[in-house]
Amino acid sequence: MDFMDNFLEATRTNRIISIIGLAKNVSKTTTLNHIIKNLKGKCKLGLTSIGRDGEKYDAITELPKPKIYIEEGTYVATAEESYKNSAVKTKLIKVTDYNTPMGLISISKALNSGYIELAGPSINSQLLEICLELIKLGCDIVLIDGAFDRKSYATPLISHATILSTGASVSENMQEVIEITEHIAKLLTLEKETNKKIIELAKKILNFSKIGFINKDYSIKNLKILTALGASDDIKKNIEKDTHYIVINGPITDQLLEDLIKSDNHCADITFLVEDATKLFISKKTMEKFKKKGAKIKVLNSIKIIAITVNPTSPLGYEFNKIEFLKSLKSKIHIPIYDLGPCG
Repeated sequence: MDFMDNFLEATRTNRIISIIGLAKNVSKTTTLNHIIKNLKGKCKLGLTSIGRDGEKYDAITELPKPKIYIEEGTYVATAEESYKNSAVKTKLIKVTDYNTPMGLISISKALNSGYIELAGPSINSQLLEICLELIKLGCDIVLIDGAFDRKSYATPLISHATILSTGASVSENMQEVIEITEHIAKLLTLEKETNKKIIELAKKILNFSKIGFINKDYSIKNLKILTALGASDDIKKNIEKDTHYIVINGPITDQLLEDLIKSDNHCADITFLVEDATKLFISKKTMEKFKKKGAKIKVLNSIKIIAITVNPTSPLGYEFNKIEFLKSLKSKIHIPIYDLGPCG
């Protein structure tokens, strides 16, 4: 199945799609432009993004940042200054109350085709409201242009499905890029908790505490602490033989897991439960050590990655062997992977 067939199949049940990149200058904008081009005349499309710094040139490479080409009739939610920097005439539909460094976000309809700059809100709740507003306006599909940094991992929670972009810009070492991509894909698609009783209890803990324990008899205990950061000692002291789940309301870091791995308390058969994968700041090495202890990490809200797109070329002047890069990625990651061509 080629990329667009896969994408269109996914949109049957997923109307809001986010595209996030593991670094700058991977295939994220190429992917977005490819989708827009191939959807021409097939549906009513809405576009927005999560944040944008407004710079026209990349601070590292000093190269022009890739532009997004939209078709006439596309609905766009972006900031005031972005409209001024775009080559598209638009009809104003609605001005929101959401302010950004580039002005208020407004929703408009493109009256012609051309390049546009996207600068959406940085707050997830605002981004979600904008996506829902675009759907209310009749958009069949809404695309979110994600950021390149770690914060962009929040974007998939707002969307129904996600496309992950990776490439040579992540690292000069091809094997390192493959390992990082594999690890992030695994984190983002961690197993979702399905036990309804556990889910109900976990949500109660998340509402009232930073850390809570669920025992095998479904009794719970909440810790009265201000933050989950640096709470390894509190967790270790409260692990008992009947501890079944430990619910963390906040980030799970390498340091937390390393401290627990070194603990005399046995973590085997204990499941650590977090709200979603955006709370996980864990390296591949630490994750593997933690799993060897017999412990698990699950999420309440899962992220659906429908495809991975790649750019084997870096603007810094080096590139990977395309065939070898794709073959190696596909051998490690069981998600459809595509090279859509030159990054633009």
